[in-house]
Amino acid sequence: MSLSGKTDNPSFVLRGIHDTVYEDRPIPELGPKDVLIEVKKTGICASLPMNIPHGRIGNFVLDKPMCLGHESAGYVHSVGSEVTTHKKGDAVALEPGATCMRCEYCKGGKYNLCPDVIFAATPPFTLGTLCRYYKLPHELVYTLPDTCTLEDGAMIEPLAVGIHSVAKLGKFQTGQNIVVFGAGPVGLLCMAVAKALGAKRIIAVDINAERLAFAKSYVATDIFQPPPPNPNEARPDFSKRAADAMMSELHIETRGWDAIDLVIEATGAEPCVQMGLHLVKPAGTFVQVGMGAPNLVIPMYLVAGKELGVFGSFRYGPGDYPMAISLVARGLIDLKPLVTHRFKFEEAVKAFGVTQNGKDEDGKSAIKCIIDGPE
Repeated sequence: MSLSGKTDNPSFVLRGIHDTVYEDRPIPELGPKDVLIEVKKTGICASLPMNIPHGRIGNFVLDKPMCLGHESAGYVHSVGSEVTTHKKGDAVALEPGATCMRCEYCKGGKYNLCPDVIFAATPPFTLGTLCRYYKLPHELVYTLPDTCTLEDGAMIEPLAVGIHSVAKLGKFQTGQNIVVFGAGPVGLLCMAVAKALGAKRIIAVDINAERLAFAKSYVATDIFQPPPPNPNEARPDFSKRAADAMMSELHIETRGWDAIDLVIEATGAEPCVQMGLHLVKPAGTFVQVGMGAPNLVIPMYLVAGKELGVFGSFRYGPGDYPMAISLVARGLIDLKPLVTHRFKFEEAVKAFGVTQNGKDEDGKSAIKCIIDGPE
């Protein structure tokens, strides 16, 4: 695969609910410190299909046509006059959020919280990476080593979410135990990060038996499928019962070497949040990655009584992309098993549908869908 040399910029655009179209948009003009990338591979984020039927993700509401896509890799097409870090033809991964680099959050090492971030395929901005040409500041473009494919490059974005959650916020250490709620792409990548960091035990929790089986074959040491709730059982009661059942079945202790040091919650489901707070050991860490309903019932007495460290995790920050690329390049994380479906650029609607449904028309389970091109 190489640079196409084409001068059009076909883009996959969301205009409204259930309304997508291909448009030829202008090629972005480079500033002196910018890099123009010819996009070759784009992964479909689990949150993006929500844009198509609902026209929103949380507080981000679609009010104008927007190009979709933010998990991408490609080749450098051209660079600005002051760029010395990249050259034409370099294979690169894209970090799709340009920040101001001046506010208190940017200067304080938390640029993912910058109020002026321009993030691909996130309203109110209209740019996304499902196009031929995408522009970024040079510091957000990462050269891929020869041991990484372009598909690996497209997967660096969700892997960086796992790095941020497990390594940076969770401060996970060799020999520790982790529970991850949700065996979708983000949950699986959090598990992969924990394994790369030397986890003693990686426990995957999901209601989908097929996803749990994949997690076990991929990186999980143990799996748990919660029991169904009893009729008229209150959620907090169900969550406590399910957590107790899990601890008994998997021989999890409340303290010591066999206790849970870190819980990653990647579903946003209220029972999972509640279960996780029951499971984590005193003075342990709970990281919320999944975004669910806006308001949940939280057993705050566990947070206070155990002196838990509870963190919200939002995207990624300084050092997360380099660490993700390093772990993949050194063979400590294998991203290839996660790519279950591949589509042409002209099949983008189908790719989003398969991601949203969780399986293709033949019933094959979908973990990560990759769109090629445009060519």
